[in-house]
Amino acid sequence: MSTLIDPTLLEKVKTIMLSSDYFVIIPHVNPDGDAIGSCIALSRVLKNMGKNVNIITPNEFPEFLQWMEGIDDVIDFEKNPEKVDGIFDRAETLFCLDFNDFERTEGLKNYLSEFKGTTVVIDHHPGPMAKCDLLLSYPSVCSTGELLFRIVEGIGLLDYLDRPAADAVFTGIMTDTGNFSYNASDPETYHIIAKLLEKGIDRDLIHSNVFHTFSEDRWRLIGHALKEKMVILPQYRTGYISLSKKELEMFNYQPGDTEGLVNYPLSVRGVVFCVLFSEQDDLVKLSFRSKGNFSTNDFARKHFNGGGHINASGGKSFQSLEESVSKFEALLEEYRDELLNCF
Repeated sequence: MSTLIDPTLLEKVKTIMLSSDYFVIIPHVNPDGDAIGSCIALSRVLKNMGKNVNIITPNEFPEFLQWMEGIDDVIDFEKNPEKVDGIFDRAETLFCLDFNDFERTEGLKNYLSEFKGTTVVIDHHPGPMAKCDLLLSYPSVCSTGELLFRIVEGIGLLDYLDRPAADAVFTGIMTDTGNFSYNASDPETYHIIAKLLEKGIDRDLIHSNVFHTFSEDRWRLIGHALKEKMVILPQYRTGYISLSKKELEMFNYQPGDTEGLVNYPLSVRGVVFCVLFSEQDDLVKLSFRSKGNFSTNDFARKHFNGGGHINASGGKSFQSLEESVSKFEALLEEYRDELLNCF
């Protein structure tokens, strides 16, 4: 069993889980595999303990995550705000998973900041800002799914983590490491995966459900992005893809259709830093990836209102798509030496 987590914190979260009867679980906006997987896993554990649980997402999540058991009970706040009425008032404990700043829940942030019960944040991103009663923040852990498993095991409740919960934990670990291609060097991660296999997960089926269920439109969008929109700047060991709102609409864009697309330029020989620009209604969303010791977290925080991990981060720009790309290209000269010497 991992000794990473402070035993005092484990005892506190155990007391909260045992003493409360009504829980609300929230992921960040545009929830990914780790966010949804962590929420589903914790919900399963609590329900198996006989607790009442609601998962509320700020908005829609990708179709390729909708195979998980329990997903049909998740409330999409953006689509069904009326279903949230009364839930926060009845809840005794609020779990915030895979984010550490209430701003990352957009329309739900006021519910979180005004919550009267106990708020617990479980997250692996650096720089926590959320006001809460109990913070379990461990940026060295590859995913919130893995962190949640360590917590459940650490407080002696692993018997309540059934196979569907194990499926969800594995989904979180797999997706937040890019199918184990980054942030996945801790031996403990693989010890946990072995325990998930003992719970009965079908690793190959989960991989297929997440990565092999793309729509035809999504594949055509990826083809367009690679053929027409990928730019490689060898003088900076950098690549990027930019997609306008019109281009996304051309391929009937659905949430999650650009998942993983940011990684493609990083596969080009010599490239150590890459970005995906996606134009939204009122902003440009940026996804950053890197190799070695170049910190996407520092870059995103300093220049694009974002942050994350050293090799995987997100950001946003309120300039136009063209202005955002131009700003990014202009910044690269400042980082030329760092990128050229990245290892």
